[in-house]
Amino acid sequence: MASKDQSKRKGTPQIAIIGNPNVGKSTIFNYLTGLNQKIGNYPGVTVDKKTGILQIQGESFEILDLPGTYSLFPNSEDEIITHRILNNPELEKRPDYVLMVIDSTQLSRGLFLSTQLIDLGVNLTILLNMADLAAGKNIEIHSYELFKQLGVPILQTDARNQKGLEPIKKLIHQRNFARAPQFLDILKVVPPLILDLVKEKFELENHYQAYQMIRFGAKDKSILEKKRIWLAQVLEENKFNLEEVQLEETKIRYKKITDLVTKALTKKSSPKAKSSLDKVVLHPFIGYLVFIGVLLLIFQTLFSWASYPMDWIDGFFADVSGRVLTTFPDGPLTRLLAEGVVPGIGGVVIFIPQIALLFGFLAILEDTGYMSRVVFLLDRWMRPFGLHGKSIVPLVSGVACAIPGVMAARNISNWKEKMITILVTPLMSCSARLPVYIILIGLSVPEEQVFGFINLQALALLSMYLLGVLGVLGTAFLLKVILRTDEKSFLMTELPSYRIPRWKDVGFTMVEKSKTFVFEAGKVILAISIVLWGLASYGPPATMEEIRQQGMIQQEQATSPDQLALIDAETNSLLLENSFIGIMGRAIEPVIQPLGYDWKIGIALITSFAAREVFISTIATIYSIGGDLEDDLTIREKLATQLNAYTGEKTFTPATSYSLLVFYVFAMQCMSTLAVVKRETKGWKWPMIQTVYMSALAYLMAFITFQIFS
Repeated sequence: MASKDQSKRKGTPQIAIIGNPNVGKSTIFNYLTGLNQKIGNYPGVTVDKKTGILQIQGESFEILDLPGTYSLFPNSEDEIITHRILNNPELEKRPDYVLMVIDSTQLSRGLFLSTQLIDLGVNLTILLNMADLAAGKNIEIHSYELFKQLGVPILQTDARNQKGLEPIKKLIHQRNFARAPQFLDILKVVPPLILDLVKEKFELENHYQAYQMIRFGAKDKSILEKKRIWLAQVLEENKFNLEEVQLEETKIRYKKITDLVTKALTKKSSPKAKSSLDKVVLHPFIGYLVFIGVLLLIFQTLFSWASYPMDWIDGFFADVSGRVLTTFPDGPLTRLLAEGVVPGIGGVVIFIPQIALLFGFLAILEDTGYMSRVVFLLDRWMRPFGLHGKSIVPLVSGVACAIPGVMAARNISNWKEKMITILVTPLMSCSARLPVYIILIGLSVPEEQVFGFINLQALALLSMYLLGVLGVLGTAFLLKVILRTDEKSFLMTELPSYRIPRWKDVGFTMVEKSKTFVFEAGKVILAISIVLWGLASYGPPATMEEIRQQGMIQQEQATSPDQLALIDAETNSLLLENSFIGIMGRAIEPVIQPLGYDWKIGIALITSFAAREVFISTIATIYSIGGDLEDDLTIREKLATQLNAYTGEKTFTPATSYSLLVFYVFAMQCMSTLAVVKRETKGWKWPMIQTVYMSALAYLMAFITFQIFS
């Protein structure tokens, strides 16, 4: 069952980089591979697979960046992946060599995982990274003493400052890795009979591999079910207690590591006191104010900086569409390119500035050490709702745009908490909802002051955002009860030293996240854009041709440019009404009538699936609004005069407008987000569940709202 990747790399040595989180793995990986990287996914799970190619003197090496982990004990999907790659030859061919990266200031913790790798029997080299921080804390590590005790090559590096990295390439080229003698005799902890049975059944090389298979076998669903059942039976028959064995192994391993560190490490002075900055950012009151200030700064900068390239991109693709229409002869292919393909590509590219900037800021927060403190600060507030401290970043990002918010959820290692975060993030009111809110609030909420100084319309706008937050918390709590997983949920985070960001790594992050969005989600967005264009552009041929002919006759009789523009707008409205998407709007009218909507609003609901803000332009077209479609007052005035064909009353009554406002708070209505969720969850199951539950929630809440106010 070797993967396709392995069959491709028959002659290419593979080197895996492994280590605890925040030890500089990504910096070393980026240094070795440059831009020769690709991101895929491990079969059957949502964890990313990041690989790259290192070229040395005409020879190629494949570099694999394994997920950060503290040990080989099964607590998350990440560790299952690490186990599968290092210890399951039936599923994954083991890498030829392993680079273990250790934080020099946390030697004992790094050696715990290192000695487990030694016991697995991998070809290993240890990199003692962050040498600059160790020196700053007066820590001196005697690497030769470590080499004598462990039996594997040791290198000292300072990846942040690009020191000691060139020898890594030389070491790889010379294949200077070693399979060291066993560090811990697992036979002192686990009965030999069980280990021999498992070793033979799974065709493993040593007893520690067998022990790890006992620990992981039942959790890794990619292992054949009959083997997992057999493993469970063996453990039950022998009354094997996994937790007791893990505690015993941990105790023995750490005792040996402590003896080793005593010989290999010299500390010249007592440790420094807690950073004075931590007294502020971790303060139970001031810490939250600091965090809110940081978020306000980020999103203010995000909106102001991203608006310029986004406006330029919008204008550029609009110009390209116009040039296509004027350059090529009129026809279906030209209109497909100008009105479907080009806007579809533009709908992908326009998000790049927001995604790149947001992930750039997140990388800076991570690199400086502040993000770990935010997670620690907020974890206890998020956990009762089934969320994680790290969920705050995706959720707050969702106020700008759900797309980078969903992508940011990948930093959550616990599957259940990550899925809950992904599923509820689109409930945060994003910037695309703002045009809809402004138009509908302007129609239904009087511009008055309450208490003499609070604008009623501003209060209504704030209530939309608060309603979204309540939707997030309520839905997350329900999902916490519904979703089931054996994976334990806990917060394990370190508070790293404050550091200056590595700007090169920040740039890499911005490029990689943007590429991931464009090449993965972009394909789905473009496809749906073309489908929606086709549904809106075509209808029953005879009906559409008759409307066009009548429009041409009326245009010939027009006596002024204003009259000509009005006729053109009315013709476009009729064409949209009788298109396939218009027919769909009429078909769903019986379903949406209880919400106070007619078929025209139904068309806008369908087209706004492309993006929520499309609701405004569709409404403008369907109601034949002349003039500048971006002029909110023109649209409001026109909508305020519309009459419902069935009741004779105004179409946009306060009850209907409130119902629409609530509908757009909860509805998915964004194919870009749908595409990103599909990409992040590696399939259509969860985006479909998300669309269904959000649509049902939106319908229910809009129905209740309409009934209350009508």
